[in-house]
Amino acid sequence: MRTIGWTLVDAVSQFLEHHEREAVLGDLLEAGESHSRMLFEVAGLALRRHLLLWRNWRPWLAAFGLAWPCTLLLMGFSLTVSRTWLQTLDAALFRGIGWSLPPGLSLLCWQVLLLAGWSWTCGFAVGSLSRRTIWVSAALSGLPCLFCFARFDIESLSRFCLLLFLIPAIWGVSQGLRLKRIRPLPAVILAVTVTALTIPTWTANGPWLPNWALSWPAWYLVAAALRSHRITG
Repeated sequence: MRTIGWTLVDAVSQFLEHHEREAVLGDLLEAGESHSRMLFEVAGLALRRHLLLWRNWRPWLAAFGLAWPCTLLLMGFSLTVSRTWLQTLDAALFRGIGWSLPPGLSLLCWQVLLLAGWSWTCGFAVGSLSRRTIWVSAALSGLPCLFCFARFDIESLSRFCLLLFLIPAIWGVSQGLRLKRIRPLPAVILAVTVTALTIPTWTANGPWLPNWALSWPAWYLVAAALRSHRITG
């Protein structure tokens, strides 16, 4: 029967690589160590291994340069999309437009495509940059969500409208974790498409800085794809 002590040891050991986890647990079992001692040894080794990962710039960029700020910006744009949807729905249902397209439909479609492009590319970049520290990036993404959920106060909208970006972002993260490289041509096409969708936001008084902050991950994918292509080609 699995005891609580062994369950804790096994849970903490999941932070180690598979081959290292089996070797460490096997050595500790052969040595006849107590569960408390095993937990201390495994936790110490896992912490040291994790700290070594942060000597590289990639986890820092993924967590603090992408996951946290992009989550805030994507929630803000998700709210914009939700408001556009509400206005379009009102126009279609309550203004008697018949079979004609409701006003604002083209704006809504553009915003949805832009939100999906931003979310997927940001997620892919986070996943590819922080494969072994993804849980830190996920935690830093969750904090803004909890904060905004607690302070959300718009009667006409559900607070879940802040999370419209979540599905394409999670899909992007999963692809970034799974794929070791992305081919240059699809990366360029994706980056050009996202940039083209961003062009309508280029106004003198518009939020150009947040828009570019959400667009640069697409061009990071291009740079990473070209670099990988040169190395393998």
